[in-house]
Amino acid sequence: MALPEFTRKLIETKLAEYCLNRIPEDARDQIRLIFKITGNRVTLIETRPYHRDPSIWKETPVAQFRFDSKTKKWALYFLDRASRWHIFDIIDPSADFDALLKELDRDRTGIFWG
Repeated sequence: MALPEFTRKLIETKLAEYCLNRIPEDARDQIRLIFKITGNRVTLIETRPYHRDPSIWKETPVAQFRFDSKTKKWALYFLDRASRWHIFDIIDPSADFDALLKELDRDRTGIFWG
């Protein structure tokens, strides 16, 4: 199920700002953050130049946000070594997307940013 249009625009705005501010300007030729929206899922992705061919940027998923249309809440997910997503149950799903971004930034377990 797709995100409601207003919600999608709001999330696009918030994440565009987050991605821009998370990476210092002088490092953006070495690392970037992007996001992709598919249905009700928003995946935050770290990109870096491929070491064998720097013209190719390699994508590594960092986190995923999922919107539950019934509860109108977002949940934060992490990726395991087998490339499976799991709910990050340290923080409850929330209608406040910014709260999940703050938890992602805080990363008290080191599961997102290492």
